[in-house]
Amino acid sequence: MEVHNIPAYYNKDSEILILGSFPSIKSREVGFYYAHPQNRFWQVLALVYNEDIGDDISSKKAFLKKHKIALFDVCYSCNIDKSSDTSIKNVVPNNIQEILLNTNIKKIYTTGKTAYNLYHKYMANLGIEAIYLPSTSGANASFSLKKLVDAYKVIKMSNAS
Repeated sequence: MEVHNIPAYYNKDSEILILGSFPSIKSREVGFYYAHPQNRFWQVLALVYNEDIGDDISSKKAFLKKHKIALFDVCYSCNIDKSSDTSIKNVVPNNIQEILLNTNIKKIYTTGKTAYNLYHKYMANLGIEAIYLPSTSGANASFSLKKLVDAYKVIKMSNAS
């Protein structure tokens, strides 16, 4: 059983919550989201917003804060083989109620089918419909960078300010 060890990233101004399934081994080692070098999450957001995000965690947090984006995962703990979403079993969901109570979250997006399905299984009672986005994992080879950017543009449109 692996336990989620990365705090949710949000602040009182957050309007968008992006939920993954469970952090990769690399993300758990680094202590922040989407840290695996083959994961295209940060590259996709940089292209969507036409900004250089930077590689360090503080730059990523500054980008998220600027764009009112919160990050967390659906699973608090689970059995997982390496970092494979398809192997996730015995899920204990995270409590995202605190995030919702202390922010202005208007939209929730999930990165990948596993996160989307787990959200609907464990968090459907929260009253906010999750919007599916394709996984940015390098394992999702069926989605080119261009297709991911096109899909993720919905985030920018939902918080255009």
